Amino acid sequence: MDKRSFVFGKENFIILGISFLLILIGFLLMSGGKTTEETGFDPTIFNVRRIVIAPIVTMLGFGLVIFAILKKPKDEKTNISKK
Repeated sequence: MDKRSFVFGKENFIILGISFLLILIGFLLMSGGKTTEETGFDPTIFNVRRIVIAPIVTMLGFGLVIFAILKKPKDEKTNISKK
């Protein structure tokens, strides 16, 4: 049976996993906060965690996804163009 070669190396998959975890953490930081009263207003939706930190964490995760896709694997065996 032929041994299949992948475009991504082990490092690429690790970086992708970390980046997806960062994106999930960013979205979890953005979530939460609801009003308990029908006409009440909860000002905690405008706190620093939700409008500054969470978008930065999420954008870092998306940037890391792009980096993981574009990074060339170090191992020559995993590169498809080398036959």
